Amino acid sequence: MYESEDEQPRLSPSTLAVLQEFLKERYEQNLLEHVSREDQIPNILFDENWQLSQFWYDDKTIEALVRGALNSTPANGKIALISCPTLYSKLKKDCGKRQITLFEYDNRFKIFGADFIQYDYNFPLNMPKYMFSQFDLVIADPPFLSVECLTKTAVTIRFLAKKNIVLCTGAIMTELAERLLDVKKCDFIPGHRNNLANEFCCFSNFDFDKTLE
Repeated sequence: MYESEDEQPRLSPSTLAVLQEFLKERYEQNLLEHVSREDQIPNILFDENWQLSQFWYDDKTIEALVRGALNSTPANGKIALISCPTLYSKLKKDCGKRQITLFEYDNRFKIFGADFIQYDYNFPLNMPKYMFSQFDLVIADPPFLSVECLTKTAVTIRFLAKKNIVLCTGAIMTELAERLLDVKKCDFIPGHRNNLANEFCCFSNFDFDKTLE
């Protein structure tokens, strides 16, 4: 005698939620263990979360920004990435002895372990104080095209940067970016996997274009 489909055991919503959370934690733990092996840096690319205003760079842009970052920092230097997580995997693979630190709001990227610092631009100085003026290069891509977001992110950039700054943001923010960070527009134009309606630009306080040659 066979049980009907309606008589099959089913998990309650609360039990199912607990199971899903457990599986999620196991998945993240497995990824974290994978990342912890020095010879295995995964090229992880989560889906864009538009509610967080996430727009991932295209491969050409990643290659260019990573090349510029390596050419503008010493072999044992430190590089900070603010709100641009798609640069991490490629940069980490190619960085040699450089230290790469990702400051990011989206905690999916905590799988990068000790290289990940939870970051909320609304609290621009909520980070370890020993990181003051520790980074040879800071690359930042504020998530929102607003005066508030860029201003607060600029506070973080100024805190972390020892020397060089690269900022990727909308052209509409040009005047404010130049005033806050003493940067100038580069010839290099960042691109995205999904086209943006807003014109996008790259700014730096040094000759970043030369590092791309």
